[in-house]
Amino acid sequence: MTPQEMKQLAELLQNVPGIKSIELEDVQGLAQLLRDSPEIGSIEVKGFFGTKVVITRTGSGAPTFMTAPAGHHPSAGATPAGGGPAPAAEGEPARPSSLLKDIKSPMVGTFYKSPEPGADPYVKVGTRVTSGQTVCIIEAMKIMNEIEAEIAGVVREIMVDDAQPVEFGQVLFRVDPNG
Repeated sequence: MTPQEMKQLAELLQNVPGIKSIELEDVQGLAQLLRDSPEIGSIEVKGFFGTKVVITRTGSGAPTFMTAPAGHHPSAGATPAGGGPAPAAEGEPARPSSLLKDIKSPMVGTFYKSPEPGADPYVKVGTRVTSGQTVCIIEAMKIMNEIEAEIAGVVREIMVDDAQPVEFGQVLFRVDPNG
């Protein structure tokens, strides 16, 4: 995408209902993300009552939906939850790690366990999740991306602390699909 095409795209996005403003740098960042990440098939920006960004992966067959709700900005100064991954809940049988399935980060960014500072987390150890359920937020390029579970099961481990930087492909959660 040429710089002129990116500028035209940014100008067009200014007129989409629900999108307050989108900067040329944001469009350039999304275009660069597409160039640098062959596993990303497409990025779609939607407007109306909240800005929504849909990123589709190639090869996996399942799209990853991420949204940036209007007015949602977790505090970058949020206090981390504590040292290391959360252990399995007391009274629950431990499962061999080989039976657990990973929910991995689809991008580089900052992990947030709840929709806003002080709110209850999306999931805790022992929470049953369904495919498509929001499990966390990753902030990337000032966009809040809701990360959804691609598998159903019970969350057995949370591998990341709140407000911690994460890398592409880093394991965020370990889920027991048979739980």
